[in-house]
Amino acid sequence: MNITFISAPAAGKGLISSMLNEKYGFPHISIGDLLRSVDDVKVKNQVKNGEFVDNRIIAKLLKERLSMPDCDNGFILDGFPRNMTQLSIYEDICEHINNKKNIIIVLDIPREVGEMRVTGRRVCPNCGYVFNEYFDKPKVSGICDHCSHELIQRSDDNIETYERRYDTYLKETKPVIDYFETRGNVYHVDGSKSSDETFRDIEKIIGGYND
Repeated sequence: MNITFISAPAAGKGLISSMLNEKYGFPHISIGDLLRSVDDVKVKNQVKNGEFVDNRIIAKLLKERLSMPDCDNGFILDGFPRNMTQLSIYEDICEHINNKKNIIIVLDIPREVGEMRVTGRRVCPNCGYVFNEYFDKPKVSGICDHCSHELIQRSDDNIETYERRYDTYLKETKPVIDYFETRGNVYHVDGSKSSDETFRDIEKIIGGYND
């Protein structure tokens, strides 16, 4: 089974994807992580500013990653396709990478909740654990509960970038969701709940497809 998450910024698709990976073993493929790994100044600036990156770069990165053996039995795709021009890339990849069922999960979230999640997010660069200054504070401000490393705020976790990303989502990504709605394989889940509640809702959806 292949699961594709499409949602507004900060809806929690990265965290939920990781939880699914841990329980079911499907590799979590984040477009954001793939792009952040690219050693190119232009791409890094585009990611930092919440702008779209050239589709040719994304297609190359995706095809290379999804062609790896760990994706043979299915994968979790996080953050793609983000606009209508990426649909052909997505459909081509899904057709040729494996023959698994593809389902689309949309995490719905109010704009203001996403804003708090982004601006309050703090990440441990050592163990990767994520905290939030509004929802999930560390026991000691600025210090990771798990490894005592100093927490950081990603350069793109700011209100200006979030607003730009959300506006882009409404303009560019919402039509993608509308397109998939006509195909009958889209499931909406409330992403403003706790991660455990959201995860349980998604498990109910994928239970009927797990192959």
